[in-house]
Amino acid sequence: MIKLGIFGAGGHAKVVIEIAELSNIQDIYLCADVVNHTSLFGYEIHDKIVSRDKFFIAVGDNASRKKISQRIDNNFIKLFHPNSTISKRAIIGDGTVVMAGVSVNSNAKIGQHCIINTNSSIDHDCVIESFVHISPNVALTGNVFVGEGTHIGVGASIIPGVKIGKWCVIGAGAVIIRDVPDYSKIVGNPGREVKKNFNG
Repeated sequence: MIKLGIFGAGGHAKVVIEIAELSNIQDIYLCADVVNHTSLFGYEIHDKIVSRDKFFIAVGDNASRKKISQRIDNNFIKLFHPNSTISKRAIIGDGTVVMAGVSVNSNAKIGQHCIINTNSSIDHDCVIESFVHISPNVALTGNVFVGEGTHIGVGASIIPGVKIGKWCVIGAGAVIIRDVPDYSKIVGNPGREVKKNFNG
């Protein structure tokens, strides 16, 4: 039986807990830097890390997730919702969660500690680097590259072959038809840069 430690006790942690339960992981404990309540879904919340067989960082903010991963020395697990569809030829890194309704197609490569959120679509040959958040209902068509730490907002669409740099923010509903430089914040249809994002 897997013993799983989950770092985080907010909304994202709720979804991660349920995916872990659906994966028949029952020995779960939670920890967080700031503990405002003593339990979540009946699981006790601790203010320090307890050694576990496996670990998962359930924190939504990309930069925070990266910082936490650098201070925890554990064996990270990947979590896939049973109602996701993942190609046997896709590669997905440790610490990544794939949520309900997601499709990950042939030869896609997804890095570590990513969030592939509800009903998003990752098509063939896409490359997603570590600490990325793909929001619900995002559509990445074939051969899209997404750099480290980038957040792609709800319902955004990316046309084939586009390269999005690291630590970018792509706004909700944006349509991306050309490459996006590192640290850009893009909104609209077609997507246009509104400012640089230096939060990464």
